[in-house]
Amino acid sequence: MDDKTLHFRSLSEAVPGPKWRSLFDTHWPAYEAWYLAEGERERPGYLACLNALRRHMPELLPTYRTLCDLAGGGDLAARFLSLYQPPPYITGCSQAVLARAEETLLARNYDYPPELCEGSILLTRWNERRVIAMTDCLWGVLDGMNDGGLAVSLAFGGRKAVGDGFGAPIILRYLLEFCDTVPEAAEVLARVPTHMAYNITVADAAGRYVTAMIGPDRRASIRRVPVATNHQKRIEWYAHALASETLIRERQLSILVDDEATDVARLEAAFKAPPLFRHDYRRGLGTVYTAFYRPAEGRVRYHWPGLDLDLGFDHFPEEWVTVRYGVRERLGG
Repeated sequence: MDDKTLHFRSLSEAVPGPKWRSLFDTHWPAYEAWYLAEGERERPGYLACLNALRRHMPELLPTYRTLCDLAGGGDLAARFLSLYQPPPYITGCSQAVLARAEETLLARNYDYPPELCEGSILLTRWNERRVIAMTDCLWGVLDGMNDGGLAVSLAFGGRKAVGDGFGAPIILRYLLEFCDTVPEAAEVLARVPTHMAYNITVADAAGRYVTAMIGPDRRASIRRVPVATNHQKRIEWYAHALASETLIRERQLSILVDDEATDVARLEAAFKAPPLFRHDYRRGLGTVYTAFYRPAEGRVRYHWPGLDLDLGFDHFPEEWVTVRYGVRERLGG
């Protein structure tokens, strides 16, 4: 990938196999460099990673072990794949739930440096549930849904706190693999530790939703809030808040969602335009993609200006999508 071009790839593989291994081979050199950027001693040892998973998300262990084997069984890859105490990282992102009688929509913009986004969309059936997810760290989840009717998305929480816990993408993977409802997901979000501050929004097919504000240094706040951007209850990192325009985006979303006249089309249009859609790629805060999840229907639409990719549990073509941020083209798969 050149500086501002990203290749998205949709892949269907029910159980971990050669397709997942091909993703590992493609992305591992970059992930290895990132994982070791602060020095290997800064990352926890294998037993600490394994024991953390065993304690907090034991149901994930069989899948974790299978992926480690596919990755070659090496110590460093196994530590990385646990996502336990990874290096800190910062994103932007806007997300909102529109719960109407006719349908529920979870919408999100992912704001991040495109050259650092993996661009993999996986359909899997690793633990009896089918899951469609935009992945991060090879099996973590930036946003996704399962065939039980649960959809989930994450946004950086706008605080500098770093502590003992997991990278949020593996927590989202855990939710989609083993939860079907918002109450089930809320229980997980209240107990699994995170290493950084994140706002995680969850919606289900019954129209329920919550946003969990989680961090390593305080108890999770889980409330029936349909909107999240990049701060928690108050602004704590002013420079990031100004650069990311988190308050502006939150206000825009709150006005839209609270207005009974807002329907799905209106909310989708808002996510495709400023201030929610951001063009600040130079500072790594541009919108890399937009996702619209309809958990009751099992469908998702990924959107780029002038280009859409519709996927669902009953319709999941394997495709390549190339996005040059400013010029777009689509290549069939």
